[in-house]
Order: sequence, then structure tokens, then C-alpha cells
Amino acid sequence: MLHVIARIELNGDVQDKFLEVLDKYIPTVRSEEGCIRYEPCIDIEPETRRKFVTIVEEWIDEAHLKRHLATPHMEEYRKEVADLRKSTQLFKLETR
Repeated sequence: MLHVIARIELNGDVQDKFLEVLDKYIPTVRSEEGCIRYEPCIDIEPETRRKFVTIVEEWIDEAHLKRHLATPHMEEYRKEVADLRKSTQLFKLETR
């Protein structure tokens, strides 16, 4: 199993808009073959709460993740959030 932590730093106070866009794509992503979990999370700490969105994902394997990243809906998502997103850190972990 592949675990993915996608840590998205936002451009200013745009978290509500970012989550609105992301919410449109969540049902499609969750229905993809190989997707086990796809959960957007926000920080608990007040200093960073509105600056980041973290997506916790689980995929059957890296091949399924790669197919997910190449889907047309993910290309649309990336275009829609381009101005809202400052940077993204992607951590891929596998279960021992």
C-alpha cells in the first residue's frame, strides 16, 4: 500500500476558495480504481490553520497513483488552483 501526504501551501487567505475547488474533485478521485483514501485536512494550530491544506491519500500502489496524477480531472484541478497554490510538497510512503 502507498501512502501519500500532499502538503499544499496557499497564496494568502484563499483556503475557502481552494477547498471549494478541491471539493468538486473529491468524489471523482475517490471513485478511481486503486484509491483507498483521499482526505483533505487543515492544520489545528492557529498560526498555520489557513495557510495550508494537507491531503492524506492511500493508493493500492504507485502505478495507481501515477494513473491518478495523469487523469484529465487532475489536470483541470491543477489549472483551477494554480493561482491559489504557492507550493506543494509530496511525500510518498509505503507500508512495511
